[in-house]
Amino acid sequence: MEPAAQGGGGRVAKKKPVSKSERAGLQFPVGRLARYLKKGRYARRVGTGAPVYLAAVLEYLAAEILELSGNAAKDNKKSRINPRHILLAVKNDDELNKLLANVTIAYGGVVPNMHQVLLPKKTAEKGKAKESSEI
Repeated sequence: MEPAAQGGGGRVAKKKPVSKSERAGLQFPVGRLARYLKKGRYARRVGTGAPVYLAAVLEYLAAEILELSGNAAKDNKKSRINPRHILLAVKNDDELNKLLANVTIAYGGVVPNMHQVLLPKKTAEKGKAKESSEI
């Protein structure tokens, strides 16, 4: 065995620092969110689990919106997501629509919608009405 492993006078290998995001298995910055929670004075004390949980929730929401927006872009035969695709994704999903009900997405436009009264009446209904009046 090497002297470092035995605890002798050799050099001890220094461990590479591991970020809180890596430990939690997340992409969103846990350390930065912890700093924002502390600086924001939302509470006197901030636990160690709070920024991890917040980062996980934000990462999930971002992934959900990106997935639905990507599907909307693919439906429109586009390879790039633009604000219109984000708006269509959010408005067509019940839960996201409820969460972002009071949010305006710049350059998103509006969801296409025509009131049923304005649509032309079906010809099948007219044909049935004529047959019943003749009898």
